Amino acid sequence: MAALVLTEGATFAPPGAESFELPPLFGFVTKPMLLVVLSVIIIAGYFLLATRKLKVVPTKGQFVAEGIYDFARNNIAREQIGSKDFQRFVPVIFALFTFILLNNLYGVIPFLQFPTMARFGFPIALSVLVVYPMYHYVGIKKHGLGGYFKKELAPAGVPGAVLPLYALIEFAEKFFLNPLTLAIRVFAAMFAGHLILAVFTLGGSFLLTETSSIALKPVSLVAWIFAIGLTFLEAFIQCLQAYIFALLSAGYIGAALASEH
Repeated sequence: MAALVLTEGATFAPPGAESFELPPLFGFVTKPMLLVVLSVIIIAGYFLLATRKLKVVPTKGQFVAEGIYDFARNNIAREQIGSKDFQRFVPVIFALFTFILLNNLYGVIPFLQFPTMARFGFPIALSVLVVYPMYHYVGIKKHGLGGYFKKELAPAGVPGAVLPLYALIEFAEKFFLNPLTLAIRVFAAMFAGHLILAVFTLGGSFLLTETSSIALKPVSLVAWIFAIGLTFLEAFIQCLQAYIFALLSAGYIGAALASEH
């Protein structure tokens, strides 16, 4: 991305991909790694404390905890997996949703301001190491290895003339593209959102402090107004992406368990 050179000679180099390459804080531990560990502590600590003394009339903390759990259980797991099989998958869907949600929201939390899912290694690890083996495992366990491959690659009703092409496309989608696109969705949204916020925030600061033109300084206020508006939009997208990741994960599990496409 080219630098912006103003008439006064000041140069603004907008943030790019290098902004996501953070140096180690100590040893080999980086800020994103520390934030991921912190998110596990925060989530576990909050839900343990909020549900420690359950009451018929819930406290605010219990109400929020129950609301999040109910949303993951009924609006994601039950809807996508089905009322017959969903209960045993509620813990993993709930964990995926809350974990990704908090790590996304780091991007708009003051002083932290870094969505860890903007580092591709984290979402691809969740997709490839957690979701991918899970939905194939439950599918094979229910249908058997041959039955599962037949259900996924050669379902009844597909004409024999197009079956080889259909099976090839389904194999590529189910075994390669699904886990990749699942990770890319949340990564791309967090990467782009954080980068846009950084451009408007740093650009506004540059126009206010680094330029001598009085005419350009009010533009910094416009940039910051856009940054504030985009922060609320980004917070919405962060919540939405956590929901989509958990929703698709539950959908893959439900599809693997289903008897038919």
